[in-house]
Amino acid sequence: MVVPKSSEAFVDSPAKVFSVRFVVALLLIAAGIGWILYYYLGVRPDPAAFPAEEGSPKAIADLGLWNYTIGFGLIMVGLAISAHPSTPLGRGRGVVVGMLGCFLIGLLWICTFYVFSNDLSGLPVMNDLGQWNLAVGIAFMAVGFTFATRWE
Repeated sequence: MVVPKSSEAFVDSPAKVFSVRFVVALLLIAAGIGWILYYYLGVRPDPAAFPAEEGSPKAIADLGLWNYTIGFGLIMVGLAISAHPSTPLGRGRGVVVGMLGCFLIGLLWICTFYVFSNDLSGLPVMNDLGQWNLAVGIAFMAVGFTFATRWE
């Protein structure tokens, strides 16, 4: 007895790895990391210097802590954009990896802040943020929930 083959495929068609959305997400994440590094290493005046120096370029230095908001905002938006089925992090196991990764990064950020909260001077970026480190950790966890909405 011959069984006819079904015309339906039970395997999902292979999706592209690099969609436009994924490239935009990667660029936003890289831009956010770059913005934070540029501000911290290049623009931010050394707090230990006396007399206090002016940051350069002045337009970026005048933003102060808003530079971290811009940098972390770009990172969070990039991660949130990557939680879409057209990206590797938005389908299959990538959703779980993205969700748990964001949750763990947020948890580690907050725990590291609490462990070293008496003296943050040795931790780059965290030493400038102070109590705002809690907001950064919670923001990573909030982005983790954007991945959770894609979990099937």
